Amino acid sequence: MMKKLLALAAALFAGSVFAQQAPDQMVQKVTEEVLEIVRSDRDIQSGNTTKILALVDEKVLPNFNFTRMTSLAVGRDWRQASPEQRQHLAEQFKTLLVRTYANALTGYRDQKVVYKPFKMKPGETDVLVRTEVQQPGNKPVQLDYSLELKDNAWKVYDVTVAGISLVTNYREQFAQEVRKGGIDGLIASIAAKNRSLEQNQGKK
Repeated sequence: MMKKLLALAAALFAGSVFAQQAPDQMVQKVTEEVLEIVRSDRDIQSGNTTKILALVDEKVLPNFNFTRMTSLAVGRDWRQASPEQRQHLAEQFKTLLVRTYANALTGYRDQKVVYKPFKMKPGETDVLVRTEVQQPGNKPVQLDYSLELKDNAWKVYDVTVAGISLVTNYREQFAQEVRKGGIDGLIASIAAKNRSLEQNQGKK
């Protein structure tokens, strides 16, 4: 369930992002376009991995600050990582999220997104956009997005699903890996998970 909701979270932020546009307006503008692609594309619905990954690469990646997401997920252990290790961590974490999103994008058909009231102070560069995903036959799920103004564009650095932060959800798991094998052990663990996801997706 969490993976499917995170996939939707990625889809909600697909498309071109303009700093001049309010974050909530950007979310609302691109959401229907992306979900319509997912609903109408038979290749994506049937699990075409190549096409799904291409969609994620084109529409999702430009809108996330993976370096900040990774630093938040790794937590205090991020300070002990070298610049090279930080780069590898961000690359592997990005691949993990992309593979997770791509693996679940095929399951979306009839969801409806409701946008909660949004207020932003003049000059504010760190905001929270709140939405609710209504799913037929299931209770609505709160989806909150933390965004920052980065390089003249709004970038997502955390997603909170039903009160559970994406970066916090990974933090304890990552901390355990660091305790077992250091930063390199964490990199190796995420890389192994990515290989497993790639193999599973290749079988579809």
